[in-house]
Amino acid sequence: MKEQFEFYKMTGGGNDFILIDNREKKIDADALRPSIPRICRRRFSVGADGLIVLEHSAKAHFRWRFFNADGSEAEMCGNGGRCAARLAHLLGMAPAELAFETRAGLIKAQVKGGVVKLTLPPPSDIRLGISLPIGEQEVSVDFINTGVPHAVLFAPDLQKVDVVGLGRQIRRHEAFQPAGTNVDFISVDNGSVAIRTYERGVEDETLACGTGAVAAAIIAGMRGLASSPTTVIPRSEEPLTIYYEGGGKIREVSLEGEVRMIYHGRLDEEALG
Repeated sequence: MKEQFEFYKMTGGGNDFILIDNREKKIDADALRPSIPRICRRRFSVGADGLIVLEHSAKAHFRWRFFNADGSEAEMCGNGGRCAARLAHLLGMAPAELAFETRAGLIKAQVKGGVVKLTLPPPSDIRLGISLPIGEQEVSVDFINTGVPHAVLFAPDLQKVDVVGLGRQIRRHEAFQPAGTNVDFISVDNGSVAIRTYERGVEDETLACGTGAVAAAIIAGMRGLASSPTTVIPRSEEPLTIYYEGGGKIREVSLEGEVRMIYHGRLDEEALG
């Protein structure tokens, strides 16, 4: 009998994740890490934007470890956090109002049926109007850390922008080393923000990015183009709502949207490579 372990597949805002209930420590997350790129590879395995391991915590209802599709471990993921919160509630690990431990600090969430609202740490390292030399051109970006780093660019036509080509160059630009950055291309219409994201760790465009939606909303607000609550429309066209309080300092930041359970299964050892 080949070794198997249980997992859940969930989606939120257009991002999909593999989640593992590891309260009984049936797997070693660090030992699993080299196999994560294979497990998250579409068409060859389950396929996902990331993998989340839920564990016991002495500080909160649970602790999570979040891994990007390339196997790198990240501090935070907005849509992944919303999926983790709903799964924890469905499994009886946590009440509808809960908190979980991450590398970005303690994160709070509210689960209301299929809608989850996640409270994020206040953003940091906000820098507007950074001029980046890209080849023979200069590109102006705004930078903000919403739990993970994001470079935000205003694009007049989101359909024509080279999200992957330009996104890859900015993601690895020396201005954002050594950690690199996610890259969000946005446009604003009547206070609503449309967004396309090149995501660090996936190394491609994704259908959505929760922390990117937060970054886009706050930057648009700081530029006087939007206000809280802000509707953000990612490429998945599943709307996300961003709340925050402004003034002298951005605070009380939260991300809200729908979360869905897709399926519950068992992963065979052949999927691990």
